[in-house]
Amino acid sequence: MKARSHKQGSLVIVYDADRVQQPGPELFDPGYWQRVGAVAGQAPGRGSALLLDTPFGAAVLRQYLRGGWPARISRDRYVFTGYERSRPVAEFRMLAALTDRGLPVPEPLAALCERTGLFYGGWLMTRRIPEVAPLADELPECAGDAALWRRTGRVIRRFHDAGVVHADLNARNILLGPGDSVYLVDFDRARLAAGNARAFAGNLMRLKRSLVKFWPAADQRLERCWSDLLAGYGTSAELG
Repeated sequence: MKARSHKQGSLVIVYDADRVQQPGPELFDPGYWQRVGAVAGQAPGRGSALLLDTPFGAAVLRQYLRGGWPARISRDRYVFTGYERSRPVAEFRMLAALTDRGLPVPEPLAALCERTGLFYGGWLMTRRIPEVAPLADELPECAGDAALWRRTGRVIRRFHDAGVVHADLNARNILLGPGDSVYLVDFDRARLAAGNARAFAGNLMRLKRSLVKFWPAADQRLERCWSDLLAGYGTSAELG
């Protein structure tokens, strides 16, 4: 990956120059992609991210949007403290670093941070991972697949061994793909904290809570699956 930056007035675009040759604000304009007939659908989640078929490959375009009570103040504006500290640029940099380390994440294509006075808004474009489904959507069908749960645990451990603390590790941010592949997505506000066992345990507990939320209440197989995940991760069931 060849990460480059492009500044144009009050906006900054960071992008992978190996794939994106002409970075401009139109890359982050849903109307532009609709006009050229490149919108292939919408991804689930906050903000209805767009699935695109671009000249540089299948992609996902997502706007940074607030949820919960902050959305009552502003749905898409954040306090500006510098372009490099903005959420889209920071996530692009994180994904670029993780891609370079060979970790299973969506590869970043471009990110935009546009300043308006004391605030900014932003977008992120990543390569679309084909034929994947969130772990949350596969419950409880995968309850009997112990190998899958151990694989998932091993993948999470790879990120923690690299010092990555995911800000919201839940069952929707784990994607299952063909060929036994497992990916982690949504690295907004993720950080590097090598050796931070407490933060890594917090990631696992956040994941366990989300599994309890998504799992059918009458299904008693969750604990066995969780034990398999922890076995793959390489820790004891005490975390569960």
